[in-house]
Amino acid sequence: MGLLDRLRKEWFIIGIVLVITLARLEPSVGVKGGPLKPEISITYIAVSAIFFNSGLSLKTEELTSALMHVKLHLFVQIFTLVFFPAAIWLFLQILSLTTINEWLLKGLQTVGCMPPPVSSAVILTKAVGGNEAAAIFNSAFGSFLGIVVTPLLLLLFLGSSSSVPFTSIFSQLFMTVVVPLIAGQIVRRFIKDWLERKKPPYGAISSCVLLMIIYMTFCDTFSNPHIDLDKFSLIIVVFIIFFIQLSFMLLTFIFSTGKKSGFTPADTVAIMFCATHKSLTLGIPMLKIVFEGYEHLSLISVPLLIYHPAQILLGSVLVPTIKAWMVKRQKALKLTKLQPV
Repeated sequence: MGLLDRLRKEWFIIGIVLVITLARLEPSVGVKGGPLKPEISITYIAVSAIFFNSGLSLKTEELTSALMHVKLHLFVQIFTLVFFPAAIWLFLQILSLTTINEWLLKGLQTVGCMPPPVSSAVILTKAVGGNEAAAIFNSAFGSFLGIVVTPLLLLLFLGSSSSVPFTSIFSQLFMTVVVPLIAGQIVRRFIKDWLERKKPPYGAISSCVLLMIIYMTFCDTFSNPHIDLDKFSLIIVVFIIFFIQLSFMLLTFIFSTGKKSGFTPADTVAIMFCATHKSLTLGIPMLKIVFEGYEHLSLISVPLLIYHPAQILLGSVLVPTIKAWMVKRQKALKLTKLQPV
């Protein structure tokens, strides 16, 4: 039973391994111009489905309740969308002197440009008992910001990979991301009670569509004979990703627990997860739009595919430690307030 529960929990990570294996065995099925027609089924239908689903699942009232904590939101968004990509860029200036595959290094830069995820940061904040409303707001608000900011950051740090005009990228983003997202929110208003009662598996639906996108992305890779990925680079990148996550979690912890920060221990928990987590659900479709038709797209997407399970794994391992710290800190603060001046 323990193994079955474990498999249910890790099904998405197992799914990523399976679809990449299938793409390796028969890449012609999902290749551009192949029977699955990814240039239509992925570029338009799958990406739109993911964002319609996001719009449908987003609780507008939960966002408005957390709206007033402006200082916390500013800290998280500036760290995620300004400090994170800039720090990765500086780090990559050193790594570019090594023999690590240059496309994987470019992939690390794309990770830095991504917005926070809508789910994992919220789930882990809730598991610890942190400020869940703040986590929900920042994850959702960061996703909305990411629609505009992430493509700009990708173009700033990496440049457009092909001759796709800037206006073309944004018009496609608008049609396949913004419109479905707004449509999802409008539909939610009319069937809100039914959705609350039935509780559709939003996460599972997005994950299944995402697996399809990953599969077809890797079909393109394996059908290209010029792509070669050495195992050394891959192993080093895995270690770099864990190092980045731990370093940035420690950094956000130090900043948010300072005497003048004004954040509660529960706020610190939300900050640690929201500011360091990156969205795969938003990331892969955006990379697909910005780097459409680019032969190295799948290599660039590898670090993001590693970062996603790594952040969940690391976060889950640290939950008991962070929870123990938060409870201890809250007790200490209560005692300080109770003491006579």
